[in-house]
Amino acid sequence: MTGPIETAAEALGGSLKDFRDPQGVDLVERTEPFFAWQDARRRSDLWSYSRSSQAAPGTSCEARDDAGRPISGVNFGSQDYLSLSSHPAVKAAAKAAIDEYGVHSAGSSALLGNTGLSLRLEAAFSEFLNGRQIVLYPTGWAAGFGAVQGLVRANDHVLMDVLAHSCLQEGARAATSNIHFHGHLNLDSAERKLRQIREKDSENGILVVTESLFSMHSDTPDLVRLKRICETWGATLLVDCAHDLGAIGEDGLGNLGLQNMVEAADVIVAAFSKTFASNGGFVSVRTRAAKEYLKYYSATQTFSNALSPVQAAIVLESLAIIRSEEGRRLRAALMRNVNFLRGEIQAAGMTALGNPSAIVPVHVGSEDVARLATRALGAKGVIANLVEYPAVPRGNARFRLQVMAKHRAEDITTLVRQMRGAVDEAEQMKQGWGGGIAAEVAA
Repeated sequence: MTGPIETAAEALGGSLKDFRDPQGVDLVERTEPFFAWQDARRRSDLWSYSRSSQAAPGTSCEARDDAGRPISGVNFGSQDYLSLSSHPAVKAAAKAAIDEYGVHSAGSSALLGNTGLSLRLEAAFSEFLNGRQIVLYPTGWAAGFGAVQGLVRANDHVLMDVLAHSCLQEGARAATSNIHFHGHLNLDSAERKLRQIREKDSENGILVVTESLFSMHSDTPDLVRLKRICETWGATLLVDCAHDLGAIGEDGLGNLGLQNMVEAADVIVAAFSKTFASNGGFVSVRTRAAKEYLKYYSATQTFSNALSPVQAAIVLESLAIIRSEEGRRLRAALMRNVNFLRGEIQAAGMTALGNPSAIVPVHVGSEDVARLATRALGAKGVIANLVEYPAVPRGNARFRLQVMAKHRAEDITTLVRQMRGAVDEAEQMKQGWGGGIAAEVAA
């Protein structure tokens, strides 16, 4: 990089996919081109990832970017949908757990890592899900990966929505080479693929993998129809509920509850990190046999340290709140904020994608405009996450706003006003590429 024009071009062009398959014999040295591209973005204040908060993830936030520069303002970048991470009862439960159990599980759950709190947590989620069996995992990612890897074997098949989460795709890759994808929410495509698989293989299992709420698009499959298709072709249905369990529905059962699918889903995966104020997750199955099998054949469960007692206590208290009248009020407040935000976005001439949920994706478009807009947004006192190719299709970059129950109307109006201004400024800068954008980006 020898000057501002080269820096601007590198900072505004390219994507993570360009460096996914580096070449060369030195596995360490061949990471250098990625770092050069990333650092060009970092030095131009166009690298919006790996930011660090300096306090609790509230509706306003003090943070630092990846280069250590301070940023602050209204916070729509944290996953704390019901605002439970700083709830007094949740913090008190964590402190009490430390006093009784210490801070560490000190072992795998297959050995001596369980605590009385984790056993109570399994029982509480079993009750929440109408008596289903529960297997706890140290992270939501581990639960998604472990559910697929634990049940699928080399001769089996996995059919998944093309936008299924990384943990589900990586779990499939770890288990079998027989991986098939269908178009996003395209159940006609899913049925065709299932028929084709069964016509060639009537002996082995098929795991159909979907999500109850896709986080990049905020949309939901017809789970009832998908289950019916699975029954027709002898397939097992896995539903990942990371983003809506606890946060959506009168009873907090998310889209599974809204579609009356809690009992019908063969395998349910959930994460605690979005609504339950902690790392961790679980896999839920219908039989004790399947639960015990996962405990000893799902690698991320068997060979990982169990949830800490602090995490178990936090999730246990969060679940109690979620199931209470306070939880219903928090979900109602969250959805009021979501609907108000989506209305304000539309009034500002922008597009909110998908259906109402705690995730509100706002379409921006080209990656260069989105990167410039993200930089401008931070300078305007708004913290929001940019999602760009390859996480979403090329030319469909977006802000993925994450709404909390405790956001105020003025937080939302500030966000929309500044977001509209940031996008407008970015588009003007792009139009002026030949007249100085390179120097401005590099400044």
